[in-house]
Amino acid sequence: MRVVVAKTQKEIIDNMLIRGYVFVIEQEIDWEIEYDGLDDQCVLFTAYIKDKPVGAARLYKNKVGRVATLKEYRKQGIATLLMSEIESYAKENNIPYLKLHAQLYVKDFYEHLNYIVKGEIFQEAEIDHVLMVKKMQNE
Repeated sequence: MRVVVAKTQKEIIDNMLIRGYVFVIEQEIDWEIEYDGLDDQCVLFTAYIKDKPVGAARLYKNKVGRVATLKEYRKQGIATLLMSEIESYAKENNIPYLKLHAQLYVKDFYEHLNYIVKGEIFQEAEIDHVLMVKKMQNE
């Protein structure tokens, strides 16, 4: 299993396909919300098992988003590896803290990675979310 910063056309398309499967098809989020036109301003992370794309995420400034794993590959550490790569990138690029809007059902996952809930539950794409933050320590 590996995570790459998507630079080639294939890696970028793989990232967008994973997000399309998870968010647009599975969660029925409107494609105009998912593909918001910001990807070209983001760092895209794509996870592979062998050569098969299985996970995706993006970093927009200091906001982690679009963390997705294909259904049949969940609970295998892919999202954890994606988050680890994003945090490494943040540290290397002197990003002082990361924030994310976690869907409520995965809040515990992010808490396990030491993200802290800030504020109340809110709706995004008609799904309950919570703002979470984590300070990046430059070791």
